[in-house]
Amino acid sequence: MGRTLAAAIGLASIAAATVASAEPPAGAASCSGCHPASTRVTSPVPRLAGRDQAAIVKAMQDFRSGQRAATVMDRIAKGFTDEEVQAIAAWYATQK
Repeated sequence: MGRTLAAAIGLASIAAATVASAEPPAGAASCSGCHPASTRVTSPVPRLAGRDQAAIVKAMQDFRSGQRAATVMDRIAKGFTDEEVQAIAAWYATQK
């Protein structure tokens, strides 16, 4: 009985962590104001869902440093820490 309970608690912990990771990290919601969620939307602003995490991070670094031309993303990128950029990029990379 003890092993069964321990296994159940372990599985519940894994399930809870999986559900929690499905939630967008702080700051990710602000991206959806311009970046479309649907592939059916035609927009000059690229869709972030499913993009490579490293590509999102690189783009944000380039916006922040001025190496990539921007209208507003240079200012937006400066508002996020490196850790926030990593978390947001990781989350968007897992989205469909």
